[in-house]
Amino acid sequence: MTNNTPTAATKNPSTALVVLAFATVYLVWGSTYFFIAKAVHEIPALLMGAIRFITSGLIMMAWCAYRKEKLWNWQQVKVAAITGLLLLLVGNGAVIWAEKELPSSLVAVLVSTSPIWFVLLDKPKWQENLRSRTTLLGLAIGFVGVVMLFKEKLSHALASNGSHHELWGLIILVIGSLAWAGGSIYSKYHATGSSSVASAWQMLVAGVAFSICAAVNHEYRGFDPAAVSLQGWGSVLYLVTMGSLAGYSAYVWLLQVRPATQVSTYAYVNPVVAVLLGTLLAGEHMSLLQIAGLAVILTSVLLINLSKYRQSAAPPAVKQSLAKPA
Repeated sequence: MTNNTPTAATKNPSTALVVLAFATVYLVWGSTYFFIAKAVHEIPALLMGAIRFITSGLIMMAWCAYRKEKLWNWQQVKVAAITGLLLLLVGNGAVIWAEKELPSSLVAVLVSTSPIWFVLLDKPKWQENLRSRTTLLGLAIGFVGVVMLFKEKLSHALASNGSHHELWGLIILVIGSLAWAGGSIYSKYHATGSSSVASAWQMLVAGVAFSICAAVNHEYRGFDPAAVSLQGWGSVLYLVTMGSLAGYSAYVWLLQVRPATQVSTYAYVNPVVAVLLGTLLAGEHMSLLQIAGLAVILTSVLLINLSKYRQSAAPPAVKQSLAKPA
């Protein structure tokens, strides 16, 4: 593993910054489902990914240059490139690809398994996470809550006749969830230097990779930017500014300062935000089962965060005793 050299901000982040970053990841990423659907309705999916991440990467890189941060360090660029490909190209790309064949409700349920992958893949934290009943209980309750939230739509989706395309969609989505968790953990233990520079390189590398994939998929043929409506470009603008520059940057920073299992709770909260937005903005109806699912999900997030808070607040002697095998 590469030894990190965290700054003072990452060693002792203020509680206000941590809360703000979590709020950004929880709320903003939950809203991006709506804007992704709007954008890919008018722009080919892989091409949209290329536009989104190249634009946001260039903006972030310009901001880092303005702040006179060191932009080139081979070790940092290498880690950022690997992380960007795993998180954004494979992880985010799998969701885009899967939604071509699978209902969004089913996709949301499968993506919500990410926190479980975080626990299983985070080997340095196995002893801590697998011995914490509160963390494991929170993960289990969170997944049950997501299933409750989407049970009605999920039952309808599974009742319909399946196909080989849907099976491949499921497989790709599982691979994407694994890649997202693996890339997040890789970034946590290998990232060095500024999280802003790391985010910029991750988005740029992923954007270039998306553009190559779009070319291979012949998505440039017949695409007319002038034919895209103002609403379509507005959706891309939201994904660039809020989804990538704000949300993704907050996520990368949180991975440096908080446990990966705690950060992964975004996967439970995002569907909650998506459902609430659909109810408030699109006039969708919420059943009692969905309301109960929301309550269960929020309970799971509370349990996981409470467990991590107790561990971080424990005296050094207690932490050391907890770290020893039973």
